Amino acid sequence: MSATAIHTGSRLFQVVADMQGEQPWGRFLDAGTGRGSMNWLLTLPTDGWTAVTGAQGMAEQVRRELGERQRPQDRLVVGNWTDPALLEGECFDTVLADYLLGAMDGFAPYAQDQLFARLRPLTGRRLYVIGLEPYVPYSAADPAGALVVEIGRLRDACLLLAGERPYREYPMDWVLRHLRLAGFRCVDAQRFGIRYGERFIHGQLDMCAQRLRRLRDRSLALALSEHVEELRRRTLALCQAEGGLRHGHDYVICAEPA
Repeated sequence: MSATAIHTGSRLFQVVADMQGEQPWGRFLDAGTGRGSMNWLLTLPTDGWTAVTGAQGMAEQVRRELGERQRPQDRLVVGNWTDPALLEGECFDTVLADYLLGAMDGFAPYAQDQLFARLRPLTGRRLYVIGLEPYVPYSAADPAGALVVEIGRLRDACLLLAGERPYREYPMDWVLRHLRLAGFRCVDAQRFGIRYGERFIHGQLDMCAQRLRRLRDRSLALALSEHVEELRRRTLALCQAEGGLRHGHDYVICAEPA
């Protein structure tokens, strides 16, 4: 996803830090942790952190990333936000939902409209939402955008054929509406253009190749594999010629309990 864009990741986390300003981070909840958010979280002066993931495999990756850096007051939890007992009765000064909304389709499909109400009692001071404006369902007129959309559609098709659920992203205006409905008020909201690089191209198309190995119909798998590599060649050529593929937007929202 957009975490592999050229500017994303560290830049968006810096936006969160700028929005936070001089306020202490306090007790920190990373509501949808991954290697990127964990590496950033470890640089912050928190009183203690709790990181939640819905996937045991991701928990193992994060544990490897942590090494010896986890303190006694820190914890990594595997759970699903549809479980009412998850962190029941707890409250955190700062809550981060880093691309969590889009990822929920793989763990709690059709529950996205309940996420912010679920996080509301856990949020003592601030909630930060990092998300990606949807692009796969839409067409693009420019060559770079058309290729990014083509990659996204092929990726999602391969995931579905392999029996997996692709991400389902939500636009910033949808998020703002549901934050208000859940009892938050928006403090700041910013949108940032994306410039995808070679890491994005290889990451998304390698994901396609891996899923195609699971297909029983090997004729279909072979045809799609050839298409993956042809798309890789076209996309890399344009990416190198233009210094990246400019298309779409990420966003960062800062909200507080109303």
